[in-house]
Amino acid sequence: MSAMEDGLSSDDEIPDLVDGNIVHVPVTLITGHLGAGKTTLLNYILTEQHNKRIAVILNEFGEGSAMEKSMSVGDNGKLYEEWLELRNGCLCCSVKDNGVKAIENLMTKKGKFDYILLETTGLADPGPIISVFWMDKELCSNIYLDGVITLVDAKNGPNALKETSDSSHDDVINSTVRQVALGDVILLNKVDAVSSKELEVAKNTIREINSSAPIMETSYSKVDLDSILDLGAYSGVKENRIKYLVNEMASLDVKPHLDKKVGTVTIEPGTMSKETLEKFVEKILWHKELWNREGEQSEVFRAKGVVNTGDGYLMLQSVYETFEIERFKPEEKCESVLVFIGRNLEKECLAELLEKCLPK
Repeated sequence: MSAMEDGLSSDDEIPDLVDGNIVHVPVTLITGHLGAGKTTLLNYILTEQHNKRIAVILNEFGEGSAMEKSMSVGDNGKLYEEWLELRNGCLCCSVKDNGVKAIENLMTKKGKFDYILLETTGLADPGPIISVFWMDKELCSNIYLDGVITLVDAKNGPNALKETSDSSHDDVINSTVRQVALGDVILLNKVDAVSSKELEVAKNTIREINSSAPIMETSYSKVDLDSILDLGAYSGVKENRIKYLVNEMASLDVKPHLDKKVGTVTIEPGTMSKETLEKFVEKILWHKELWNREGEQSEVFRAKGVVNTGDGYLMLQSVYETFEIERFKPEEKCESVLVFIGRNLEKECLAELLEKCLPK
C-alpha cells in the first residue's frame, strides 16, 4: 500500500524539503483538454532548475481516460504513487481523492514549499474544484487559490472549442470550453506545430470564449514560471490581486458578442452601492433571472470586476454560484467594469436586469 493510500499517517513518509515557516501557500490549478500539454508542463517544472520549491499534485478528478490514468511524470516515466523529493527541490505526488485531502496532507508540512500546483484530468470541469479551494475557510487559513492555468493545443484545440461552444448539450460544454472560460492565464501550446494563420485562428477562438485572460504562446509547455505564479487572481492575501484585476480591466479587448453560445460580455455600470451589486449578482447566480432575447436562460461561469461606490471601491469575483464582494483601495482612480463569461449572455439583457436592481 502506498503512502497516499495509507492516508499519510506517518510523518516520515513525507520528505522534508527545506526549513522555513511559510504562513500562506498559493495553489495554482493546472487544467486543459486531453493532449494539451499538462504532462509536459509538469515534467518541465519538476526537472528544470528554477529555484522555486513547488509541490505538484497529480490528481484524478473524475474518470478520465486510460491515457490520462497512465500519465507519467518524473524520472524514467515513472508515475509517482507517493511523495518523492526531486533533485531541483520540488515535490511530486499522485492522489486519487477529491483534492481537499491532498491539500490537508500537504499542510502537515506547511512551510516546506513555496507553491502548490494541482493538476486535473482533461475531462474535468474545474469550477467545483476552484470553489472548494477558493472559499473553504478551514483550508484558506493556510492556503489560498492563486489562479487557474488552462492549456490549449494550438493544433487541435480550436476545433474542440468550436464544437463545444456551438453545442447546446450541457455534457459537452462542461469540459473543454469551461476550462478556457475559467482560465486566468491561457497557455496556447504547440505553437511550433502550426502556421501563423492557424495560430491566429486559435487565439481568436480562445478570445471569443474568454476575452479577459492573457494568452501566452508556448512550445513544449516551456514557460517563465513567474508569468503563471503569484497571479493573485482570487486570494485577498496579496495586494497585487487588486493591481492585477484593475490592469486586466483596463486592457480588456472584448469582441462584439454575436451568435456564440459561450463568450465574454462586459458592462460599465457606473456608480452603484454594495447592496445594488449584491442584488444584481444574486439575481444572476442564485435566482437565475437572466435570459437572452431568444428566451434561453443565461449561465455565468465566471464573473469579475471593479465597482465604484462613490465613496470607495468594490471587487467582485465569482465562479458559478459562489461569489465574493470585497472593499479595496486601488492605487489609481478607476471606472466601474464588470466582466461576465458564460453561456447565452447578452449585454443588453444584463443592463436591463441591472436597471431593475437600482433603487427607485
